Amino acid sequence: MGARSRRIWHRIKPQTFLVYLGALLLLLWTLAPAYWLLASAISPSHELVAYPPHWFPDNPTLERLQAIIGSKMLRASSMQTMAAPAAFFRRAILNSAIVASTTTLLCLGLGSLAGYAFARLRFPGRGFLLILPLALQMLPPIALVIPLYSLVQALGLIDTLAGLILVYPSFLLVYVVWVMTGYFQNIPEELEDAARVDGCSRLGAFFRIVVPLSTPAFFSTGLLTFLLAWDEFLYALVLTSARAKTLPVAVGEFSTQFGIDYGMMMAGGLLASVPPVIIALLFQPLLVRGLTTGSIKG
Repeated sequence: MGARSRRIWHRIKPQTFLVYLGALLLLLWTLAPAYWLLASAISPSHELVAYPPHWFPDNPTLERLQAIIGSKMLRASSMQTMAAPAAFFRRAILNSAIVASTTTLLCLGLGSLAGYAFARLRFPGRGFLLILPLALQMLPPIALVIPLYSLVQALGLIDTLAGLILVYPSFLLVYVVWVMTGYFQNIPEELEDAARVDGCSRLGAFFRIVVPLSTPAFFSTGLLTFLLAWDEFLYALVLTSARAKTLPVAVGEFSTQFGIDYGMMMAGGLLASVPPVIIALLFQPLLVRGLTTGSIKG
């Protein structure tokens, strides 16, 4: 067995070894924050500030997760001042789900129609209109906070889910339009022409021919749009105060004027990361297919 292992080892090229080594290091670099998040969420408070750090919790506890999910006070008196944000954590989860889902549906509906228009129609200023929104994305989000706040305040939508749903497409819709435009351009126009010969309108051909063929693109853009809306922090922090707080803002509430409870913050971050992880694992094939498919085979 030892001789066979040595023969296999000698057959491995240095380039192959370096590729695998690089992949392993990249994997460790990617998983390390996730592991530290989990370990910190279940570690006792004294282990979080211990030096040298405890890489593995000696006495793991689920108290923080139970406090957040059940909105209960922690037994440790030193943490009681930090338990208050847990009371609205479940509401924040619901707010994030509503905002992310509605934003995704809105962006897919508007973005697919706009993408189809850019892919199929020829009109003056088409290239400029396609590039301009992308160029505006180069502006830092903080530069748009005051104008967006003024707009939402004028509409009376401060601290409402509708206000967030109105703002989020302003930076997510561009991504959907660009991806859908590229995907639609790879669908043969002859398929739509055949449908139109049979009596379909252009819009009818879009819904009956193009949309079914573009299912992978809808899934991939929809999933990424949902995840981006789920994770958005800056605008949610500025545009909400109590009722409409989303999950990232709720996690940040564990940092107060009395100090930072890193354990509770890590526990909140762990719970906030569960839905994106589940979505990524369940829909990974569709996500990869939608972003890599560049043509229609038939």
